[in-house]
Amino acid sequence: MTRQIRTTLRGFPAFPLVVGLWAAGCAPPDSGEFTVGRTPDGNPDLNGIWQAIGSAHWDVEAHTARMGPVVELGALGAIPAGMGVVDGDSIPYTAEALAIRDANRENWVELDPAAKCYMPGIPRATYMPFPFQIVQGPDAIMFAYEFTSSTRVVRMDRPGTVADLPSWMGHSLGRWEGDTLVVDVTAQVADTWLDSSGNHHSEALVVEERYTRTGPDALWYEVRLEDPEVYTEPWTMSMPLYRRLEPDARLLEFKCIPFAEEKLFGEWYRRDGPAEEEQ
Repeated sequence: MTRQIRTTLRGFPAFPLVVGLWAAGCAPPDSGEFTVGRTPDGNPDLNGIWQAIGSAHWDVEAHTARMGPVVELGALGAIPAGMGVVDGDSIPYTAEALAIRDANRENWVELDPAAKCYMPGIPRATYMPFPFQIVQGPDAIMFAYEFTSSTRVVRMDRPGTVADLPSWMGHSLGRWEGDTLVVDVTAQVADTWLDSSGNHHSEALVVEERYTRTGPDALWYEVRLEDPEVYTEPWTMSMPLYRRLEPDARLLEFKCIPFAEEKLFGEWYRRDGPAEEEQ
């Protein structure tokens, strides 16, 4: 058995070469002869149901495979390895923020807001393992997410406006730079995480998203995050998004509150439930 494994491994390139080849593929693919479709107002047509493929929802940084929270599922419950989507490999935390990230990660099953069915915020909503839909108009673009049935409206006609209060999905203002949709997101509550590994931010977070059509069924997603209370400098992530091509593709209902209640209250009831009434 060991001899077979060693023989098989000899047929694979060295790990640095694999990483190098993967890194070279991180840039948006060459669109070749692709011509972007356009809406009646002349902007690129982003309408459709899209989904990220990968493990960024577990950890946006590169990570090895590890045991998942449900050991009874065995290999099916494990967290898959991921090459990471952070440009430059690691998030530039301050020392204090890194300590918070490590504490979050140590207790992520109990602390992850998404596990409690809270709205995931931006950018996490984009790469959750659920599809989302873009419905495009000239003055507003709606993003509808299957996870938690979250929605947000990107206003294209209100430059310079600000939110009255922070919210879970933030305040989104959009503009076109050539064929790229650029969305500035502000006023997000600090409660959302970037993934299930405890990567976090504060209410000072400013997000710039960029959506670019690279093919008939692909978007390239870039996001810049700036938060001087948590990061030493701005940093970026990027990844492809793919169109769902099934006939009659649509967002399905995912009411996660009952699942979260079972997690939050079911364990308590089984462990510390009300004492039996005295006879």
